[in-house]
Amino acid sequence: MTVEHPASTQPENPPAEPGPVVGHRQGMFGVKGSGDTSGYSGLTRPITLPGVTAAPYGGWFDDAADTLRRALLISGSSWEEAIEVVVVDRGELTFHVRRDQLLKVAQSLRDDPALRFELFSGVSGVHYPEQTGRELHAVYHLLSITHNRRLRLEVSVPDADPHLPSVFSIYPTCDWHERETYDFFGIIFDGHPALTRIMMPDDWPGHPQRKDYPLGGIPVEYKGATIPPPDERRTYS
Repeated sequence: MTVEHPASTQPENPPAEPGPVVGHRQGMFGVKGSGDTSGYSGLTRPITLPGVTAAPYGGWFDDAADTLRRALLISGSSWEEAIEVVVVDRGELTFHVRRDQLLKVAQSLRDDPALRFELFSGVSGVHYPEQTGRELHAVYHLLSITHNRRLRLEVSVPDADPHLPSVFSIYPTCDWHERETYDFFGIIFDGHPALTRIMMPDDWPGHPQRKDYPLGGIPVEYKGATIPPPDERRTYS
């Protein structure tokens, strides 16, 4: 006997628009300022971000977006004022938020009963030096324990003005995460209670996870041999 299954009621995600190209990677690892020891120095690939996704987004993503839209109106903001774009990529939802609306969006996501993203699990810094005016990104990872859902907020700021409002007043667990992002990427979280370095010494120059940070180093002795620092190693190019 053949059993016919009903068609899925979950909407399919429409094809996303092509994402922006934020740079080009040359070689196997994209290393600059030192020899490419991979042997693939002629390999060149574009670095492309995921493209914008148009509604419907699929699954619970649409309910979350509609609920957030209503919550923002109650808080005195509109969806267009707060959200730049929505990206659904690899089954994950990201709201790209304007930095002056970050606190309102975070507050709505935490407090609305239909959203209830009550757990802040981290903020990551990203550096795109060729994305003029949007060189630094902060990516916030939120979890709803109530509804067993995850989403991201992403905010971009220019390198010349790397300021973001701290979400410490909403999610106190961001304390050390914001300090680490400041330490490694130089993003300044205004309103943080103690924005100091957390990994590097206080007098360390620069922010070592930025892509424009010089790739230097010191020789390392290993079983009687000396390995030169990365910027002095040989190249196959």
